[in-house]
Order: sequence, then structure tokens, then C-alpha cells
Amino acid sequence: MTGVQAWLLAAAVLLELVAMCLGSQPVSAVAGVMFLLGFLLAGRRLQSYARGLLLVALAVTAGLVYHDQLTAGQLVKAAADAAFYAAFLGSLGLMQCLVRRFEVLRRIHDVLLGGRPVWLYPKYALVSCGVASVLNFGMMNLLCGTLSETLRERGITGPSRLRWLRSVLISALRGFSLVPLVAPTSVAVAILTRELTDLSWSMLVPFGILVAAGLVLLGWLLEQRRFRQVSAERVALDGWPEGTGKLMQLMLAVFAGMGLLVALTDLKVSAAAMLVVPGITLGYMLWRDRAPAAAAQEGATQVASMVNEMAIFAASAILGVALSGVIPRDALAGLATSGAGVFLLAAGGLLMMPLLSAIGIIPITVLSIQAGLLPPLVAQGMDPLPISLALVTGFSLAMMLSPFGPAVMLLSRFGQVSRWKVAFRWNGTFVLLAIPLLLAFLAVITRS
Repeated sequence: MTGVQAWLLAAAVLLELVAMCLGSQPVSAVAGVMFLLGFLLAGRRLQSYARGLLLVALAVTAGLVYHDQLTAGQLVKAAADAAFYAAFLGSLGLMQCLVRRFEVLRRIHDVLLGGRPVWLYPKYALVSCGVASVLNFGMMNLLCGTLSETLRERGITGPSRLRWLRSVLISALRGFSLVPLVAPTSVAVAILTRELTDLSWSMLVPFGILVAAGLVLLGWLLEQRRFRQVSAERVALDGWPEGTGKLMQLMLAVFAGMGLLVALTDLKVSAAAMLVVPGITLGYMLWRDRAPAAAAQEGATQVASMVNEMAIFAASAILGVALSGVIPRDALAGLATSGAGVFLLAAGGLLMMPLLSAIGIIPITVLSIQAGLLPPLVAQGMDPLPISLALVTGFSLAMMLSPFGPAVMLLSRFGQVSRWKVAFRWNGTFVLLAIPLLLAFLAVITRS
């Protein structure tokens, strides 16, 4: 990607952050137009899926405008939502700049594989979830990239290499997939809380923690034996790598800053993360390197490296606004009047995510459309909590099962393993076992 395109995307991220602070949808819409221009200028540099989804979103929107089925207000909202979701990924992804500056992150696998083998799966899943709540897709880049280098340096090949990949990266992927359930920085939480003003992350998180704990326990039962063999091949560390304490201080500063912004302003947690993460990251880079121009260039380059993921997020937001705008507002009204109806909506929303992901429709596209249908139902008196919990749970499962999802594609690329094998052979049994347990939990929640 050229320097001009990189700076255009970085400027779009910055403008969206300004629009959030001002609470201005028109300014956000301008940022959305800047993002779209950057994506179109990228042209064939976009991966085929991202390029195709973006063109479909623009074509569908243009067709609806031509037939007078979208208003000017809906177009502004579509552009503003596209800017928010693209900037969400771009701003949080800047945390990846810290990876290059901390040895502990480069040696993270030797750190995580220490201790008793029986605890390795939950340790990997929970640490991956915690890191991903800040690094987002940067966590998958970090764990996949460092594992590939580790295996290459140590000459681990053949069945042993495959065992490492399946044990370590699948636990990391499943940990990453827990982020929508427990983390305020999840794009799923951002989408739902943006559409449903009465919903907050604090309402979702107690139930999300229970679901996440159940999924970790299920994964441990399925995977813990493989980790015993992997643990025997690790290189033991004499102590914590250099910079561990400083990294922990930065992480604490990020979460403290987010909490302070939420307490003192009207911003929700996801929006606070979008402001604090790049602020602390760039601030640390300036303090450490004393080179403002180099820091700005590195930040712009990092944003540009996520152009495919940002294009997918933006296109999904546009489709969500466009398609939900033409669906009758009372299409699901009858189901929201009873507990059984709410359970059917919740169960359908949960199941729709992994099923559509399995055939190539990524979860953020599905969630963007589903979320657009919820405000009329809530206005009619439906409790937003059960359906929102079902959607973030379905989103979590879909992240594991989508062969076209960014996380699975990253794992496939770094591990040199077919994405179909990752999605279906390595994760299919896990998802099939999890679904009936999750539906039973939803039934309990909707009756209470």
C-alpha cells in the first residue's frame, strides 16, 4: 500500500476518534467516506473476500438508493457505522506496535508452556483472551507469528509440529473467541451497545463469564492430553523475560484510563478503549524512541496493514444498516411478547451465526444485520439481555468455525494448514458439543 493510502486510512481513524469525542454523526460519516476512498484506492491489494464483500455492500446500497428504499439519514448512518467499526479495529490494532518492543511478547510461548501440563489449555485460553481484549487481532498475529518462528528455530517438524499447531494455536483461537463474552473491547459488544442504548457491557459480562468458563472447561476436556506432549518440548526459562514489569504497567494504564473515561464521560467502554489504546501506545513510543515522525509513520503503516480486516468490518456495517433498513420493523414483533418467543429469537440468533459462518458469511456481517433489527423489539418492551447474550455467544462460536474469518485465516497462513481443517476438523466437534449446552443455558436465562 502506498504512503498516501496509509496516511488516508490513519487520518480516517483519527477523524472518527474526534467524531466520537464530539458526538457528531456527520463528522463520523465524513470519516466513513475517507475509509471507503482508502479501500477503493487499495483496489487489488485487498484480498478477494474483502474486496468482494465491499463491492457487494456498495452495490446493494446503491440499488436501494436507486429504488428510494434508503433515506439520506440511513446513508449517513451507514457511513458513520462503517467509520466506527473500521476505526475500532484500526485504533486497537495500534497496540501491535508494542509487540516489537517487548521480549516477553516474543517469548510468550515459553512463558505460557511453563507449569503443570494439566493447566496449559486453560492458561493459554485465558491469557489469549486477556491479551486479545487489548491487542484484538494483533493477539493472533503475535501468537501465530511467534510460534512459527519458535518451531522453525528449534527444527520441530512433521507430526510434532502439527501437534504444536493444533494444541497451542487452537487454544489461542478459542481464547480469542472468548473476547465477545467477557471483554468491553469486543467489536460484538461495540455493535450491540451502539444499537441498543439501554444495553451495557456490565449487564452482559456476568453471564458472559459463565459461558466462557463452560467453554474453557469443555475445551480442556478435549485438548489437555495433547498439551502434555507439547510441554515436554518447551525450552524452560530461568526467569521472566526483560520488560515484563513495564508491559504489565502499560496494560494496567490502559484499563485504568478506560475506566476513568467511562466514569467521567458518557463514552461506553468500547469507545473509551478506542481512545486510550492508541493514546498510550503512541505516547510510549514517543517517550521511548524520541522520534515523533518515525512514531507517526509506524502508526500509519500499522493501520494500513489491517486494511483487509477494516474493509470487511466497514462493508459489514454498511450491509447491516442497508438491509435492516428495508426489513419491516414489525417483522419479528409477535415473537417478543412472550418468554418462549424471546427464547426462539435468542436461539435462532445464536445458531444463525455459526451456520452462516460455516458457508462463508463472516460473523460481523450477520451480527450487523441482526443488531439493526433489535431496537424496534426493545421499544416494544423486549428485554435486550437474553438476545444480546445469545448473539455474543453465537459470535464467539462463529469466530472458531468461519473458514473466511480473519482469525482462522491468520492461523491457517502462519501455520501453513488448510483453513477448512482449522475450522471444521479441529473446531467442529467442539462447537457441536457446545451448542446444546449453550441452548440449555439460554433457556434458563429467558425463564428467569
